[in-house]
Amino acid sequence: MSISEGKEYRRPAYGALVARLREPRRFIQVVFGPRQSGKTTLARQAMTGLGFPSHYAAADEMGRRGTAWIHEHWEAARAMAAKGGRRGGLLVLDEVQKVEGWSEAVKRLWDEDAASGLALRVLVLGSSPLLVQRGAHESLAGRFEMFPVGHWSLPEMKEAFGCSLERFVFFGGYPKSAELTRDPDRWRRYILESIIETTVSRDILFMARVDKPALLRQLFQAACDHAGQVLSYQKMLGVLQDAGNTVTLAHYLELLRGAGLALGLQKYARRKPVQRGSSPKIVVLNTGLVTASTGLEYEDARKDPALWGRLVENAVGAHLANEAHREGFALTYWRDRDQEVDYVIERGRRIAAIEVKTGLSRKGLPGMESFRRRFNPAKCILVGPEGIPPDEFLSTPASTWLK
Repeated sequence: MSISEGKEYRRPAYGALVARLREPRRFIQVVFGPRQSGKTTLARQAMTGLGFPSHYAAADEMGRRGTAWIHEHWEAARAMAAKGGRRGGLLVLDEVQKVEGWSEAVKRLWDEDAASGLALRVLVLGSSPLLVQRGAHESLAGRFEMFPVGHWSLPEMKEAFGCSLERFVFFGGYPKSAELTRDPDRWRRYILESIIETTVSRDILFMARVDKPALLRQLFQAACDHAGQVLSYQKMLGVLQDAGNTVTLAHYLELLRGAGLALGLQKYARRKPVQRGSSPKIVVLNTGLVTASTGLEYEDARKDPALWGRLVENAVGAHLANEAHREGFALTYWRDRDQEVDYVIERGRRIAAIEVKTGLSRKGLPGMESFRRRFNPAKCILVGPEGIPPDEFLSTPASTWLK
């Protein structure tokens, strides 16, 4: 099935969301994720598939709003749900983080409906994950379920657009830009302007106080330049202008993570304080951000084994990070002097070590061997020609390796 052929594609998350909304009114469903991950499309598909009345409103239409906007649409949804009888109805509030005090207003109205017995279900969407989660946890305790929506995976891009592994590694998983890849310059402008600039200049600045917006942009560019590499905070201080201190950089890196752009993995260690003090390994959460930001050309990247290997390693890291966010396992890396393991995933007492090699290895895997002897992981996984093919690994749920 191909979107380009005019057919509608439904992400795997669709079935899970509809199942939750079909249940008797129990929880507010809080859907959050990065820009252009398909949250609004998912909500509209759910509205159509549920088969009972629904009301949609987007706070993003006219900028910052007050809670009166929530009350207005809630009353309209109440009237609709009352006409629906036992089936009730569904209210969808999109980009809710743009409303100051949204969570307190939602809590009050939700509790009123609970007292009156009105069967109005509520679906809340937001593209500032940290802000949405903070509001839910502060005001909606016991009333909500989180429903994370991540970047599109390789299997999804294959099914919807016929995307190959190579094109996924280079162009990433943004559904709206899939058709634009035939015109690389237009595709690059779309990523830079509609995703990166909008996320950095609007979403992040709305989400938190940023005293040095220029530094935030520099840090994201540095993340793209060093995707898949360990980058110490001291080195960041050396290459970034007006960088301030490591605390500021760590905070800004956390904001980039919260916006679904990039993150810094910590070093695996059984002593957690050592882990928190380590140099981060940079993972950009969608490889299209890397190639668009650095101005790479597809053919040039394919001809450069070292560069292509770095893109594949970052794609593996992005896949693991998106899965970790949804499945709830820990993701780190490991390094001891000149020995390293690219990624370590952990759930409870079970850990798995993952190494990415895009060429034939002549020196074996000394880092993996050292890690195995020291920590006894449940599985040691090689992604590459001598191990699991990258397309197979990127198509497999990461939690599989922890079983």
